Amino acid sequence: MQQAPPSTAGGAELVSSTSAGTEALPLTLANVETVLDQLRPYLMADGGNVSVAEIDGATVRLALEGACGSCPSSMMTMKMGIERRLLEAIPEIEEVCQVEPEGPPLTPEGVEGVLNEVRPFLNVAGGGISLVKMTPESALPVVRLKMEGTGAAINSVKIEITQRLKRNFPKISQVVFE
Repeated sequence: MQQAPPSTAGGAELVSSTSAGTEALPLTLANVETVLDQLRPYLMADGGNVSVAEIDGATVRLALEGACGSCPSSMMTMKMGIERRLLEAIPEIEEVCQVEPEGPPLTPEGVEGVLNEVRPFLNVAGGGISLVKMTPESALPVVRLKMEGTGAAINSVKIEITQRLKRNFPKISQVVFE
């Protein structure tokens, strides 16, 4: 029997089943993956996904990926959607934890390395970019950049820079251009 799907903060809806009439599953990697497979289409609809990082005793550690990994609402998605559904299906689970996204440490040198990849294009277009400030120790790290120059070519590269930075440093929650 299906209840109305609860909405997650990121916009996807996660399906929830009632416990009535549903047999509890034992805690195994295969069963955790089966439950997650039911939720993945909703996460993927918002550009995200989830993977099992580890099962340690009765603790399941999950990694939110893609848009879900850097979304400010990821904790809500984890607790109100994924964790709730896992606990309903596999009552043996005592805790569901979110692990930090993989990737190199967020450092000014690392950000400069990514910016150096796009600087030649910006120079040809008559522009430039510089790192103003970053908050790598924050729970939701922000990178502030200053873009110089005008024109469509300069503005269109902002999306590319944001994507490259988030691809290289999944922990970045926001890239701000001043």
